[in-house]
Amino acid sequence: MPKLKTKKSAAKRFKITKRGKIIRWKAGRRHLLSKKSRKKKLLLKQTDTVAGVDVKKIKYLMPYGG
Repeated sequence: MPKLKTKKSAAKRFKITKRGKIIRWKAGRRHLLSKKSRKKKLLLKQTDTVAGVDVKKIKYLMPYGG
């Protein structure tokens, strides 16, 4: 059986923790930051977990844990 390839785009966007949770970065921090409050920008820095419906898809894209 050949090795499975990891989708590099998924590997750059997501990280898998030791317990198997998938971490993502929050959207909305690339541009137009002057409109956003300091608190909003601070909250956008933090990571978040992926929704449960998407976990199976992402694990398929990253067969070896990214």
